[in-house]
Amino acid sequence: MEQRIPMTVQGEQALRDELKQLKTVARPEVIQAISDAREHGDLKENAEYHAAREQQSFMEGRIQEIEGKLSHSQVIDVLAIPRSGKVIFGTTVSMVNVDTEEEVRYHVVGEDEANIKAGKISISSPIARAIIGKEEGDVVGVRVPSGLVEYEIEEVLHI
Repeated sequence: MEQRIPMTVQGEQALRDELKQLKTVARPEVIQAISDAREHGDLKENAEYHAAREQQSFMEGRIQEIEGKLSHSQVIDVLAIPRSGKVIFGTTVSMVNVDTEEEVRYHVVGEDEANIKAGKISISSPIARAIIGKEEGDVVGVRVPSGLVEYEIEEVLHI
């Protein structure tokens, strides 16, 4: 049984946009670069040709990777799910560190969408695994390399 890859509506759209850009803009540019490099003569010693072929190889690999992810994706629209107050895939969670009172805010997303600097954490990350299914007011322990950090969930948003 093939495994479904969870992703948000925004994550799916970002992959579709990247795929379109690769197929309609980048691919023709690389094909033109290969054609131009061929005109320069001997292919064995033509660095431009080899660089363009390598770029084409990476790009075609990325196209296949995106197409595979999209074909196995399970797009979850958090706005279509009734609000339960629980942390689920796609929700944004505001939490406070119990010890330091530092507030953090995370959006639980698919692995391809994760970007800790933007506050997006993967559904498979330790923090997300610890908070999934919890509600506002719950205190959760997150195991980190330095020990256990406790957070109190302040707010669960469906945005």
